[in-house]
Amino acid sequence: MKAGSNESSKKLVSGWALAVWLLLPLVVLVVLKTDCLPQVTVRQLFAQFSFTQPAGDGSVNKVPSSGTENATQQEAVGVARLKAAHDPVVGAPPPTALSNETAAGGADANGDLKNQTELLAMNGERDGFGVNSDVAAPRSRLSCNFSFYRMNICTMEGDVRTHGKAGTVYVVSASDDSYRPENGTVTIRPYPRKWEKPTMQLAREVTIRSSGPGAADTAPPRCTVTHDVPAVVFSTGGYSSNFFHAVTDIVIPLYNTAREYDGRVQLVVTDYSRKWIAKYRHVLAALSAYPVIDFDADNDVRCFPKVHVGIESHKELGINPVLSHRGYTLMDFRDFLRSAYSLKRAWSTPVNRTTGGRPRLVMLLRRHSRALTNEAEAVAAAAEVGFEVVAAGPEAVRDMAHFAEVVNSCDVMVGVHGAGLTNMVFLPHNGTAMQIIPWGEMKWPCWSIFGETVPDMGLRYVEYEATAEETTLKDVYPRDHPVFTNPVSIHKQGFDQLWKIFLDGQNVTLDINRFRGFMQQIYQDVTVT
Repeated sequence: MKAGSNESSKKLVSGWALAVWLLLPLVVLVVLKTDCLPQVTVRQLFAQFSFTQPAGDGSVNKVPSSGTENATQQEAVGVARLKAAHDPVVGAPPPTALSNETAAGGADANGDLKNQTELLAMNGERDGFGVNSDVAAPRSRLSCNFSFYRMNICTMEGDVRTHGKAGTVYVVSASDDSYRPENGTVTIRPYPRKWEKPTMQLAREVTIRSSGPGAADTAPPRCTVTHDVPAVVFSTGGYSSNFFHAVTDIVIPLYNTAREYDGRVQLVVTDYSRKWIAKYRHVLAALSAYPVIDFDADNDVRCFPKVHVGIESHKELGINPVLSHRGYTLMDFRDFLRSAYSLKRAWSTPVNRTTGGRPRLVMLLRRHSRALTNEAEAVAAAAEVGFEVVAAGPEAVRDMAHFAEVVNSCDVMVGVHGAGLTNMVFLPHNGTAMQIIPWGEMKWPCWSIFGETVPDMGLRYVEYEATAEETTLKDVYPRDHPVFTNPVSIHKQGFDQLWKIFLDGQNVTLDINRFRGFMQQIYQDVTVT
């Protein structure tokens, strides 16, 4: 009985197996015809990331992010409020007007931190879609965000084509879940200072055209050059001739955007400045293995697997690691600069006084405003304390690569508030930066530009605030003038007045005895017995 049952079961299984084999071709045919095979969609491929894109009413539609969304929001609010009130404080003259967007700086900054975290996480996706031929890719993607306080930025992947002379980037056959701009076009000025309307007018507008799947009425030009690396489009317009703004508005944001590609990225520049490109050639060569493309003069239609239009700016002269896709820090950026300029010293170590060692101090000397009227006495006082002093006037800083080496060889930098202090990025870690703050209740704006960022650089910060007796304004205004009795009232008259009087209108005559006391304290900190 048991044996018969087993035999019957075997026959039943064999019958089922024969039926499956006979039906298999038919099943495969049905699946292929109906496209029922499981597929990985673009939405699934990017599920680990998040996107923000403007809705039709100008608001931002947000797909939930798995990244950090609540970190350091108070910091972002404070920075936004400061920028609304004081930007730019250093080196460049003020714009003629500031955007009303700054009125909502605090609220914008809260959203900015979250939105940047989301978008920058998306921008880090590097698998892409390979090199594109002239056949439209079915899964091109466009994602933009205009809610950032400092910048507008768009990232495209798939079949992306650029035509520089036309100032246009084409996103061919964009997927349905991409950002779809009104009328299929969106414009960006790729310079990260968007709250300053006059400044932004100094950067050329780039048009992004997005066509949906199968769109024939917006056919893009055919590719003449095909690249197998991503591209980053940015501007050397704006205030790029000023060293502070060059580093804050271009060099650091460019590092944030392009560094992750480890040289395999094409840099594309609008408002091309040959002088700027030459000055910062070491930085550009360290970021990209390819010659920079002059976007404005480029008549080729270039095809890229990925394009960033706009660069990622977090704060003045700084990086917020929460917003950085790779978690970059300002220390990382300074290490990058040291490598780019082949600087020798990573760290400043205490000098042994008993062996006759003298720590090196570079003193930045200005000429036209905020100059030290008694600079010779100041240099002598620092030398008397025990420093080997390097006096650096404007002529010394023209050769950037050489001056980077000079600064890196020093343990201390001293200077009156201004663009020259930006050279502190070349100091070795654990070095000391001393900012001399001019008269006029300028402590807060000056600290916010340089003092706040110094700890993130791995440096020590010292402040010397000029008194009413140390400013040349005392030779211009009577002591009962608001310049002395109520400097904040001058601030309230607008940035033009603040600039004219307290930044462009005064020099500093140091109280040498007081200054010597500061030098003695710094000397004790950077030496040992």
